[in-house]
Amino acid sequence: MPEGPEIRRAADTLLAAMANRPITRAWFAFPHLKPYEDGLVGQHIEKIDTRGKALLTWFSNGQVLYSHNQLYGVWRVAAAGESPVTKRDLRVRLENADQAILLYSASDIKILSADELAAHPFLLRIGPDALDMALTVDEVIDRLSSPRFSGRQFGGLLLDQSFIAGLGNYLRVEILWQAGLTAQHKARDLSAQQLRRLCEAILDIPRLSYATRGRSDINKHHGAVFRFRVFHRAGKPCERCGRPIEKTTVASRPFYWCPGCQR
Repeated sequence: MPEGPEIRRAADTLLAAMANRPITRAWFAFPHLKPYEDGLVGQHIEKIDTRGKALLTWFSNGQVLYSHNQLYGVWRVAAAGESPVTKRDLRVRLENADQAILLYSASDIKILSADELAAHPFLLRIGPDALDMALTVDEVIDRLSSPRFSGRQFGGLLLDQSFIAGLGNYLRVEILWQAGLTAQHKARDLSAQQLRRLCEAILDIPRLSYATRGRSDINKHHGAVFRFRVFHRAGKPCERCGRPIEKTTVASRPFYWCPGCQR
């Protein structure tokens, strides 16, 4: 499943295809969205935000398209009028004179006003977004140290969108390796130094993944580049201590860790 960095990069790609160009065609598969089609023609997309794994497309008339990919949803960019061959079911088509953005297979799709968006149950339930550059390490420390989260094991907590939105399985694995902690650790049992190191990783790793993962134009001259240290590396030596990486299951998801330096 795509995690926060992948959703944010998808939003960037969609916006580049559609920004400031009048919509020439709007099409929705679901009957409850059909009444909005004609009203979107002639509007343009002002911005596309992400909140965790939800994508928010803001139109110039003040309406917002809320979509959540869940397990199977995926956005694609195509030429205007083009219908790519796929076994997926098309849910949304927004088109300008040159390009179209297409949403396949998702089921959680709504058109909302700004006020309705602010009251959306999912957005009210999730925590601050790891890719929100206004979110600081100290704020994450305060959140993690609160009674609500301090007694929970990290293996489950780092997948809980109500703690920090946008984290998923590969980020959970890489964050805990970076911090030198196990899935069984809890915030209340950490030293102040351990807690800060963990919270720095909670922000640094998703942001580095967003900025550099999959980018062919990033090289060593640009500084740090995201790569997997433990995820999908079972049996390979840990680059920090040399012990073989192990694989297990934590919170019903594959989990990779180093028994030598995650203690």
